[in-house]
Amino acid sequence: MAKYNTSIKGTADVLPADSYKWQFVERKMLETAGLFGFSEIRVPVFEHTEVFTKNVGETTDVVQKEMYTFRDKGDRSITLRPEFTAGVVRSVIEHGLINGALPVKTCYVGGCYRYEKPQAGRMREFHQFGVEMFGAADPAADAEIILLANSVLTNLGIRNLSLELNSIGCPECRAKYHAALKEYFSARKTELCETCQDRLDRNPMRILDCKSPICKEIADKAPVMIDFLCDGCREHFEGVKKHLESAGLKFTVNPKIVRGLDYYTKTVFEFVSDDIGAQSTVCGGGRYDGLVGQMGGPELPSLGFAMGIERLLMVMEAQNAEFPEAKTIDVYIATMGEAAKLEATKLCMDLRNEGFTAVTDVAGRSVKAQMKYADKIGAAFSTVIGDDELASDRCVLKNMANGEQHEVRLSDGIIAAMYDHQLDILSVDDEELQKILDFNK
Repeated sequence: MAKYNTSIKGTADVLPADSYKWQFVERKMLETAGLFGFSEIRVPVFEHTEVFTKNVGETTDVVQKEMYTFRDKGDRSITLRPEFTAGVVRSVIEHGLINGALPVKTCYVGGCYRYEKPQAGRMREFHQFGVEMFGAADPAADAEIILLANSVLTNLGIRNLSLELNSIGCPECRAKYHAALKEYFSARKTELCETCQDRLDRNPMRILDCKSPICKEIADKAPVMIDFLCDGCREHFEGVKKHLESAGLKFTVNPKIVRGLDYYTKTVFEFVSDDIGAQSTVCGGGRYDGLVGQMGGPELPSLGFAMGIERLLMVMEAQNAEFPEAKTIDVYIATMGEAAKLEATKLCMDLRNEGFTAVTDVAGRSVKAQMKYADKIGAAFSTVIGDDELASDRCVLKNMANGEQHEVRLSDGIIAAMYDHQLDILSVDDEELQKILDFNK
């Protein structure tokens, strides 16, 4: 097969056999966020490169190694979004959302792009669900987004997750921590990887997030931020923990969590799973109080989280989580002759307008081939319409699962026959069915 006829390394197709799982997960995420008062925002898939280089952090792996950046036809530097937060902040500033009622609560679902080694649960094109809240400084806000993340994961049926918390302080107390880290790592500078040697002067906290085994071993005994918190940051962190305890959500404090992006302040957290190997983090987030001001807006406390959909699906499948059954075809109408094809078009539209899935032949197949097709696509019911059926105003509706047959008067409509015979295995759920019954009274 020609190279251009295969997907690019690090990308994956979501086929119809699996797309219903994605739809279920995304719908559940947005519905859960809605219960907390969050509304969906959609931002462009690419931004001016400076949106990320100046705000995500020049010392992060994302900016240094992973961004897809190119010059457009106007010779502008453009970058495919490696994460959502910076783009969402740009949007709420540009459109004045933060000038209205606060806090502003947004959520999103979409694709991100990072050039890194593809592996299980980590692709070059990947998809995230996340939330961003603007204008809330209270520890209750931190607890709320953590509780929202937990509710999303719980509503998806994911089990065996643990919540880990840390505080990485504010610029004031972090300066003292940076000095302590620099002193510690300087003593072993020659053992650090080349990237971390550069980070030592620019942002020593990034060394704590390095994936190099040697750097990780050295970092294990480094000073921890929680020992350097100022009184205000310590009080805030204690408040977050109290709210989580009040809601009954268990957690552990992990002083090693720093997150991979430079804009975080104070609270950071991760939900981790033991069911997907090394890529154990399924959700991460925290507070980024300085980012809005850094991007040209007012100084506004802000916070959020993101979770990778591919990783969540991996966890759900590893845990045999329940997905709703894929939508099936309710009725297939096979036809013989032009008059029957016209009638089938009308009958299918009647069914679709009432919320049923209905299909008829559009490929000019024989009746035998049409019925084979109806079986392959899993139609719940089928019927055949030809000149005789049109003349007698009758057809036979067949239950494809058990072979039962029911005579239907065409002028009464197939829908009415379904109700008359209590054919209740249709894919329309109970609530939808009741609406249709009420409508037809």
